[in-house]
Amino acid sequence: MPCVQYNTFAQTTTEISLEQAVNHALDYNLNLRKTVIDLEASGYSERRLWSEIFPTINANINASYPGTPLFTRTEETPPFSYNNIRYGAGVGINLGLNAGIPYAMRSIRLAHQSNILRYEDACNQLTIQVTKNFYSLITEKNNLLLLEEVQNLAQRQHDRNRTLFNNGLIRELVVLQSSLALENARFNLSMANTAYTNSMAEFLALLGLAHDTNVILSGEVNIVRISADAEFLIREYLDKRPDIERNKQEINRLINAQRQLAMQSRAPSLNLSVDWNTGFDPFDDRVSASARLNIPIDPWIGGTTRSQSINRAKDSVEKAVLDLEITQNSAKTQIRTLTALLHNSWNSILIARLGYESAQRNYQMTEQAFNNGTVEYLILEDARGNMTAAMQRIFQSELSYLNMILDLSSALNLDWNLFIRTFGVPGD
Repeated sequence: MPCVQYNTFAQTTTEISLEQAVNHALDYNLNLRKTVIDLEASGYSERRLWSEIFPTINANINASYPGTPLFTRTEETPPFSYNNIRYGAGVGINLGLNAGIPYAMRSIRLAHQSNILRYEDACNQLTIQVTKNFYSLITEKNNLLLLEEVQNLAQRQHDRNRTLFNNGLIRELVVLQSSLALENARFNLSMANTAYTNSMAEFLALLGLAHDTNVILSGEVNIVRISADAEFLIREYLDKRPDIERNKQEINRLINAQRQLAMQSRAPSLNLSVDWNTGFDPFDDRVSASARLNIPIDPWIGGTTRSQSINRAKDSVEKAVLDLEITQNSAKTQIRTLTALLHNSWNSILIARLGYESAQRNYQMTEQAFNNGTVEYLILEDARGNMTAAMQRIFQSELSYLNMILDLSSALNLDWNLFIRTFGVPGD
């Protein structure tokens, strides 16, 4: 069924969850609205298949004047008179029947099914895009908080160094170095804040909100290790991919179109016609009817135009079958690649976490040594920079892992939360 979404918050709302963001994007997206128009139009046609056999009905009103000489008039020629004009009306009904009508009806159904699939796929892709942007912004916000803490550490260290310098306990160079470290921390925070502001503006535009709307994203990046076998995923979910389903639908459509063309071109067709006409002064009416059976001959002769059209329709079906095989092979490669990347990315997360623990411990020990006067300030600054970089690696590796989960679940046409519940390993 098509995904129908509604606004769940007003623009004045300051806190937005992922579910609210997705619903709002689905409700606002202009491309999705265009797809809805196509879906409603094909649905309207699909519910009125009887129109394919509904006769053509025409009504007419006519006026006529009896023939009279124009250039060879004589004294006996009666003069022009409006009284000689005759008025009438008529109704004509024409019904054409051919063996291709059932296939034409099926083509309408297939077109509607294709639009449903296209709409659902557009909903899924937009959901994935919003989810990626949502968690990317949360990661950027966490990085801002980290850089704010780095700036606070640099500020406290600078204040402490200045106090020690005023008491004659350290050299002026240490104070200058701490001042430079503080300015670098402020600059890094300012750059990150600008990047976050720009990313947030793009996200709000995706949701259809004003760029200056003050919002808070409610959520956090929670990573669960995924344990999945690529060949199992291919066997279970390959045929559920939207692109493969579209290819199969295209094959069915082309087969149906081929049969429709063959039946319309080669099978006899019947045309029934009834006409009723009447005059008003004097009143008289006439009814006429006709039936005509057309038996085509040239489509059965090889090389004729209509015979070539039927052969080209067969070729289109064969090419569509090859397109399906190409799509399946590409999908298998994508699933295998993403599954392998997930495994390697989890190892990178573990390494990043271990690296942060090591960098954090090193900073603590270096800070203590600096306070005891056994190491230079630059060594302390390097240790703090390494600790910050290690935490940022955790942020990026976890976000990258989540994006790969989203990509793989999208490649399987599976809800990403259900994918995590199905293949996630709790406790890791």
